Amino acid sequence: MATKGASVGVLALQGDVVEHLSAMRESGVDALPIKTVEDLGRVDGLVIPGGESTTVMKLLDRFQLAEPIAQRVREGMPLWGTCMGMIVIARDVTGTQQPTLDLMDISVRRNAFGRQNESAEVPLAIPALGDKPFPGVFIRAPWVERAGRAVETLGERDGHAVMVRQENVLATSFHPELTGDRRVHEYFICMVHDALVGKRRKIA
Repeated sequence: MATKGASVGVLALQGDVVEHLSAMRESGVDALPIKTVEDLGRVDGLVIPGGESTTVMKLLDRFQLAEPIAQRVREGMPLWGTCMGMIVIARDVTGTQQPTLDLMDISVRRNAFGRQNESAEVPLAIPALGDKPFPGVFIRAPWVERAGRAVETLGERDGHAVMVRQENVLATSFHPELTGDRRVHEYFICMVHDALVGKRRKIA
């Protein structure tokens, strides 16, 4: 699924950066590691990968990336958070005062599906990706405890939302980059493509 002219960044401060970069390139787009505001200006969409959310929030502040990312997203840039990334982009984290970017109207619970030794691969029904179940890899994964009216639930596990979208923001509590199935990456690339088309129409 090539999207001509599109480029996707992967926040490269900590976490599953290489895996997302490889998956994006396999899916037909230029993919760049993002460490600076200048890097951010070169891409049309951004992935915040899995990792450790409190560490990444501190690094976002240290590298002065938190507000530039938030501003780009408010202006329409597609954003996708996976696992830790879902926590970072949420409105709040249940039971903690953990800071977030507050870019999606959801409340999430950390480690909701258990600790590291309870990691699992679970087939998920995600109609937006087709009839074939998606292999959801859950590693210390969060789930969505509350979602605002503007948030669409795309996939669930055990009655809890694990893939959600609000306009130009996507979040998955599982790790698509750790599988050979590129359908979630392709779904996000379509979001980037649609945003670029909309932007070009406004300019025209």
